[in-house]
Amino acid sequence: MKNAWVIGAMALGLTGTVPVLAADDAADSAAAAGVRGITVQYSGSVMIFQVADIVVNGQFANDDYSASARLTTAGLAALFSDADIEAGVSGYRYGPRLQPWRYSHYNHASSKNRTVGIDFPDGVATPNIEPPFGNMGEPPATAEERAGASDPLSTLLAIGLGAASSSDSLCDGQLPVFDGRARYNLRFEDGGTERVRTRAWSGDAQICHAYYEPISGYEADEFPDEDTISHPITFWMAPVHGGDLYVPVRIRTNAGFGGVTITARSIQES
Repeated sequence: MKNAWVIGAMALGLTGTVPVLAADDAADSAAAAGVRGITVQYSGSVMIFQVADIVVNGQFANDDYSASARLTTAGLAALFSDADIEAGVSGYRYGPRLQPWRYSHYNHASSKNRTVGIDFPDGVATPNIEPPFGNMGEPPATAEERAGASDPLSTLLAIGLGAASSSDSLCDGQLPVFDGRARYNLRFEDGGTERVRTRAWSGDAQICHAYYEPISGYEADEFPDEDTISHPITFWMAPVHGGDLYVPVRIRTNAGFGGVTITARSIQES
Protein backbone atom coordinates (compact mmCIF):
# COMPACT_ATOMS: atom_id res chain seq x y z
CA MET A 1 0.00 0.00 0.00
CA LYS A 2 2.92 2.35 0.58
CA ASN A 3 3.74 2.84 -3.11
CA ALA A 4 0.10 3.49 -3.95
CA TRP A 5 -0.18 6.01 -1.13
CA VAL A 6 2.91 7.93 -2.28
CA ILE A 7 1.78 8.04 -5.90
CA GLY A 8 -1.71 9.15 -4.97
CA ALA A 9 -0.30 11.95 -2.85
CA MET A 10 2.09 12.93 -5.64
CA ALA A 11 -0.83 13.20 -8.03
CA LEU A 12 -2.19 16.08 -5.95
CA GLY A 13 1.10 17.85 -5.59
CA LEU A 14 2.09 16.38 -2.21
CA THR A 15 5.10 14.22 -3.02
CA GLY A 16 6.69 11.49 -0.98
CA THR A 17 9.81 13.41 0.03
CA VAL A 18 8.25 14.58 3.32
CA PRO A 19 5.81 17.25 3.86
CA VAL A 20 4.41 20.86 3.92
CA LEU A 21 3.59 24.44 5.00
CA ALA A 22 0.74 26.85 4.25
CA ALA A 23 0.54 29.49 1.52
CA ASP A 24 2.60 32.70 1.79
CA ASP A 25 1.64 36.34 2.28
CA ALA A 26 0.65 36.63 -1.38
CA ALA A 27 -2.69 35.11 -0.35
CA ASP A 28 -3.52 38.52 1.14
CA SER A 29 -4.15 39.73 -2.40
CA ALA A 30 -7.04 37.25 -2.81
CA ALA A 31 -9.61 39.99 -2.28
CA ALA A 32 -8.17 42.12 -5.08
CA ALA A 33 -10.27 42.78 -8.18
CA GLY A 34 -10.04 40.11 -10.85
CA VAL A 35 -8.99 37.30 -8.53
CA ARG A 36 -10.67 33.96 -9.16
CA GLY A 37 -10.66 31.15 -6.63
CA ILE A 38 -11.32 27.44 -6.62
CA THR A 39 -11.56 25.00 -3.71
CA VAL A 40 -11.84 21.26 -4.33
CA GLN A 41 -12.35 18.60 -1.67
CA TYR A 42 -11.22 15.06 -2.55
CA SER A 43 -11.30 11.61 -1.03
CA GLY A 44 -8.65 9.03 -1.85
CA SER A 45 -9.24 5.29 -1.85
CA VAL A 46 -7.37 2.05 -2.40
CA MET A 47 -9.75 -0.51 -3.87
CA ILE A 48 -12.94 0.13 -1.81
CA PHE A 49 -11.15 1.54 1.24
CA GLN A 50 -10.92 5.26 1.93
CA VAL A 51 -7.34 6.27 2.74
CA ALA A 52 -7.18 10.06 2.60
CA ASP A 53 -9.04 13.35 2.74
CA ILE A 54 -7.57 16.13 0.58
CA VAL A 55 -8.44 19.81 0.11
CA VAL A 56 -6.84 21.97 -2.60
CA ASN A 57 -7.40 25.73 -2.80
CA GLY A 58 -6.15 28.08 -5.52
CA GLN A 59 -6.36 31.83 -6.11
CA PHE A 60 -5.56 33.28 -9.54
CA ALA A 61 -5.10 36.89 -10.61
CA ASN A 62 -3.85 38.19 -13.95
CA ASP A 63 -0.23 38.35 -12.79
CA ASP A 64 0.09 36.23 -9.64
CA TYR A 65 -1.33 33.20 -7.87
CA SER A 66 -1.30 31.36 -4.55
CA ALA A 67 -2.47 27.92 -3.50
CA SER A 68 -2.60 25.56 -0.55
CA ALA A 69 -3.33 21.88 -0.08
CA ARG A 70 -3.90 19.63 2.89
CA LEU A 71 -3.87 15.83 3.03
CA THR A 72 -4.80 13.72 6.04
CA THR A 73 -4.99 9.96 6.34
CA ALA A 74 -8.45 8.54 6.82
CA GLY A 75 -10.22 5.21 7.08
CA LEU A 76 -8.06 2.13 6.63
CA ALA A 77 -4.84 4.08 6.06
CA ALA A 78 -5.13 5.74 9.46
CA LEU A 79 -4.55 2.31 11.02
CA PHE A 80 -1.12 2.03 9.38
CA SER A 81 0.11 5.58 8.85
CA ASP A 82 -0.40 8.98 10.45
CA ALA A 83 -0.09 11.97 8.13
CA ASP A 84 -1.35 15.53 8.23
CA ILE A 85 0.42 17.22 5.34
CA GLU A 86 0.02 20.90 4.56
CA ALA A 87 1.50 22.61 1.52
CA GLY A 88 1.50 26.14 0.15
CA VAL A 89 2.90 28.12 -2.75
CA SER A 90 2.77 31.63 -4.18
CA GLY A 91 4.23 33.09 -7.32
CA TYR A 92 3.78 34.94 -10.59
CA ARG A 93 1.51 34.12 -13.50
CA TYR A 94 2.29 34.59 -17.20
CA GLY A 95 -0.83 33.34 -18.94
CA PRO A 96 -0.86 29.54 -18.54
CA ARG A 97 2.71 29.52 -17.19
CA LEU A 98 3.26 29.79 -13.44
CA GLN A 99 6.57 30.89 -11.90
CA PRO A 100 6.61 30.08 -8.17
CA TRP A 101 8.71 32.19 -5.84
CA ARG A 102 8.15 30.22 -2.61
CA TYR A 103 6.86 26.72 -1.91
CA SER A 104 6.92 24.81 1.37
CA HIS A 105 5.40 21.78 3.00
CA TYR A 106 5.20 20.29 6.47
CA ASN A 107 3.83 17.14 8.09
CA HIS A 108 2.08 18.06 11.34
CA ALA A 109 2.01 14.40 12.34
CA SER A 110 5.75 13.83 11.93
CA SER A 111 8.16 13.92 14.86
CA LYS A 112 10.96 15.29 12.64
CA ASN A 113 9.53 18.84 12.59
CA ARG A 114 11.00 19.31 9.13
CA THR A 115 9.89 22.08 6.80
CA VAL A 116 10.69 21.41 3.16
CA GLY A 117 10.96 24.74 1.37
CA ILE A 118 11.86 25.66 -2.20
CA ASP A 119 12.91 29.12 -3.40
CA PHE A 120 13.27 30.03 -7.06
CA PRO A 121 16.06 32.62 -7.55
CA ASP A 122 16.51 33.29 -11.29
CA GLY A 123 14.11 30.42 -12.02
CA VAL A 124 16.28 27.76 -10.38
CA ALA A 125 14.40 25.59 -7.87
CA THR A 126 16.59 25.80 -4.75
CA PRO A 127 15.87 23.69 -1.65
CA ASN A 128 15.74 25.35 1.75
CA ILE A 129 15.15 22.52 4.21
CA GLU A 130 15.21 22.66 8.02
CA PRO A 131 16.49 20.41 9.45
CA PRO A 132 18.34 19.24 6.31
CA PHE A 133 17.92 15.78 4.84
CA GLY A 134 20.74 13.40 5.62
CA ASN A 135 20.95 12.57 1.92
CA MET A 136 19.92 14.64 -1.12
CA GLY A 137 20.02 11.63 -3.43
CA GLU A 138 22.58 9.57 -5.31
CA PRO A 139 23.29 11.70 -7.26
CA PRO A 140 21.55 14.87 -6.00
CA ALA A 141 19.74 17.10 -8.49
CA THR A 142 22.14 19.63 -9.99
CA ALA A 143 21.42 23.33 -10.47
CA GLU A 144 21.18 22.71 -14.23
CA GLU A 145 18.54 20.02 -13.66
CA ARG A 146 16.60 22.24 -11.27
CA ALA A 147 16.61 25.25 -13.64
CA GLY A 148 13.08 25.81 -14.93
CA ALA A 149 11.55 23.15 -12.69
CA SER A 150 8.41 23.92 -10.70
CA ASP A 151 7.11 22.61 -7.37
CA PRO A 152 4.46 19.83 -7.31
CA LEU A 153 1.52 22.06 -6.30
CA SER A 154 2.21 24.69 -8.98
CA THR A 155 2.53 21.84 -11.49
CA LEU A 156 -0.96 20.61 -10.65
CA LEU A 157 -2.37 24.11 -11.16
CA ALA A 158 -0.39 24.59 -14.37
CA ILE A 159 -1.97 21.48 -15.91
CA GLY A 160 -5.40 23.05 -15.45
CA LEU A 161 -4.24 26.28 -17.10
CA GLY A 162 -2.94 24.43 -20.16
CA ALA A 163 0.79 24.71 -19.45
CA ALA A 164 1.25 21.03 -20.28
CA SER A 165 -0.02 21.65 -23.80
CA SER A 166 2.08 22.19 -26.90
CA SER A 167 -0.89 22.22 -29.30
CA ASP A 168 -4.68 22.46 -29.15
CA SER A 169 -4.80 19.61 -26.65
CA LEU A 170 -4.89 20.29 -22.92
CA CYS A 171 -2.34 17.52 -22.26
CA ASP A 172 0.40 16.59 -24.70
CA GLY A 173 3.57 18.19 -23.37
CA GLN A 174 6.04 17.83 -20.50
CA LEU A 175 6.52 19.64 -17.19
CA PRO A 176 9.71 19.52 -15.06
CA VAL A 177 9.16 19.14 -11.29
CA PHE A 178 11.36 19.45 -8.18
CA ASP A 179 9.89 18.50 -4.80
CA GLY A 180 12.72 19.61 -2.53
CA ARG A 181 14.92 16.60 -3.21
CA ALA A 182 13.66 14.56 -6.17
CA ARG A 183 13.79 15.96 -9.70
CA TYR A 184 11.44 14.35 -12.22
CA ASN A 185 9.41 15.09 -15.33
CA LEU A 186 5.72 14.54 -15.92
CA ARG A 187 5.15 13.64 -19.57
CA PHE A 188 1.55 14.08 -20.71
CA GLU A 189 -0.46 12.28 -23.36
CA ASP A 190 -3.96 13.18 -24.52
CA GLY A 191 -6.48 10.47 -23.65
CA GLY A 192 -9.51 12.00 -25.34
CA THR A 193 -12.72 12.65 -23.45
CA GLU A 194 -14.98 10.54 -21.27
CA ARG A 195 -18.28 11.02 -19.54
CA VAL A 196 -17.69 11.32 -15.79
CA ARG A 197 -20.06 11.52 -12.86
CA THR A 198 -18.86 12.32 -9.36
CA ARG A 199 -20.48 13.92 -6.31
CA ALA A 200 -18.89 17.23 -7.35
CA TRP A 201 -19.29 17.29 -11.13
CA SER A 202 -20.71 15.43 -14.11
CA GLY A 203 -20.07 15.88 -17.82
CA ASP A 204 -17.47 15.23 -20.51
CA ALA A 205 -14.00 15.34 -18.95
CA GLN A 206 -10.68 15.69 -20.72
CA ILE A 207 -8.42 12.70 -19.99
CA CYS A 208 -4.72 13.39 -19.35
CA HIS A 209 -2.22 10.56 -18.92
CA ALA A 210 0.86 11.69 -16.95
CA TYR A 211 3.97 9.49 -17.05
CA TYR A 212 6.44 9.84 -14.18
CA GLU A 213 10.05 10.13 -15.40
CA PRO A 214 12.61 10.18 -12.53
CA ILE A 215 15.78 12.22 -13.15
CA SER A 216 17.83 12.59 -9.94
CA GLY A 217 17.65 13.16 -6.20
CA TYR A 218 16.71 9.60 -5.18
CA GLU A 219 18.43 7.28 -2.77
CA ALA A 220 19.29 3.93 -4.29
CA ASP A 221 16.44 2.09 -2.54
CA GLU A 222 13.91 4.86 -3.36
CA PHE A 223 14.34 5.02 -7.13
CA PRO A 224 10.97 4.13 -8.70
CA ASP A 225 10.87 0.68 -10.24
CA GLU A 226 9.83 -0.06 -13.80
CA ASP A 227 6.37 -1.19 -12.76
CA THR A 228 5.72 2.14 -11.04
CA ILE A 229 6.82 4.34 -13.93
CA SER A 230 5.22 2.19 -16.64
CA HIS A 231 1.73 3.06 -15.36
CA PRO A 232 0.51 6.61 -15.99
CA ILE A 233 -1.32 8.75 -13.50
CA THR A 234 -4.64 9.47 -15.25
CA PHE A 235 -6.40 12.78 -14.66
CA TRP A 236 -10.01 13.44 -15.64
CA MET A 237 -10.06 17.23 -16.06
CA ALA A 238 -13.27 19.27 -15.83
CA PRO A 239 -13.73 22.91 -16.89
CA VAL A 240 -14.56 25.54 -14.26
CA HIS A 241 -14.85 29.34 -14.36
CA GLY A 242 -16.36 29.18 -17.83
CA GLY A 243 -13.60 26.97 -19.18
CA ASP A 244 -10.74 29.30 -18.17
CA LEU A 245 -9.42 26.64 -15.79
CA TYR A 246 -9.60 22.85 -15.56
CA VAL A 247 -9.48 20.86 -12.32
CA PRO A 248 -9.12 17.10 -11.80
CA VAL A 249 -12.41 15.51 -10.77
CA ARG A 250 -10.87 12.04 -10.73
CA ILE A 251 -7.26 10.85 -10.52
CA ARG A 252 -6.23 7.22 -10.91
CA THR A 253 -3.00 5.24 -10.83
CA ASN A 254 -2.79 1.47 -11.16
CA ALA A 255 0.67 1.24 -9.59
CA GLY A 256 1.02 -0.26 -6.13
CA PHE A 257 -1.31 -2.60 -4.27
CA GLY A 258 -4.80 -2.14 -5.67
CA GLY A 259 -4.01 1.27 -7.17
CA VAL A 260 -5.21 4.64 -5.90
CA THR A 261 -8.32 6.57 -6.95
CA ILE A 262 -8.86 10.18 -5.89
CA THR A 263 -12.32 11.63 -6.50
CA ALA A 264 -13.69 15.15 -6.11
CA ARG A 265 -16.42 15.43 -3.47
CA SER A 266 -17.12 19.15 -3.87
CA ILE A 267 -16.02 22.08 -6.04
CA GLN A 268 -16.51 25.69 -4.98
CA GLU A 269 -15.81 28.57 -7.35
CA SER A 270 -15.31 32.15 -6.18
